[in-house]
Amino acid sequence: AKTEVCETGLWRYSRHPNYFFEWMFWCCWFLLAASPSWLSLLAPLLMYWLLVHVSGIPPLEDHMLRSRGEKFRALQRRVNAFFPGPRRQDIHPEGELK
Repeated sequence: AKTEVCETGLWRYSRHPNYFFEWMFWCCWFLLAASPSWLSLLAPLLMYWLLVHVSGIPPLEDHMLRSRGEKFRALQRRVNAFFPGPRRQDIHPEGELK
């Protein structure tokens, strides 16, 4: 349904695992460069900045908040946005553990 949020598979550990693995792909170019230089780090750094701060996560999270509401807000409190990691306990704005 349009009001549900995904919390299974990779989405259990990151709200945007697709963006994380796209960024990992860009990091591989630095590692695969025949003669890696500091200049080759620009692509992964730029892609991280674009995905996390400009064109990836911000507009999608705005859309998800409008369409999924409190369910997505609760997911934001529990799951990292970009880097996969352990889930946090859901603490409601009133300070209660769920």
